Amino acid sequence: MKELTRAEEQIMQILWRIGKGHVHDILEYFPEPRPAYNTVSTIIRILEKKKVVNHEVIGKSHRYYPLISKREYTRFSLKQLMKGYFSNSHKQMVSFFTHEENLPVKELEEIKKMLEQQIEAKTKKP
Repeated sequence: MKELTRAEEQIMQILWRIGKGHVHDILEYFPEPRPAYNTVSTIIRILEKKKVVNHEVIGKSHRYYPLISKREYTRFSLKQLMKGYFSNSHKQMVSFFTHEENLPVKELEEIKKMLEQQIEAKTKKP
């Protein structure tokens, strides 16, 4: 999978939200000032070349839909982030966010609880 540009990601976010849509449907979800129709159409064709979007022909128009899920792309993006900024270390990434973001104690406790649940689930596996 290839990384997406900010504009490509913006269109993918809309497609994940609506499932399927024509260019004019996608345009409706952009905040003002909206990009030009041709701009969105061009970006969608690029997304098709990257094999993350496909289309179905309906009459004389195309209705576009994502080929990858938001979860798949999130996983890919996080792996790229970890590789590029945290030397592939989960520990370094978590440490960065807990220190740099100045998380409130309540949120840190929630994270701790989630981690403890993951540890418990993994230690129970046969």
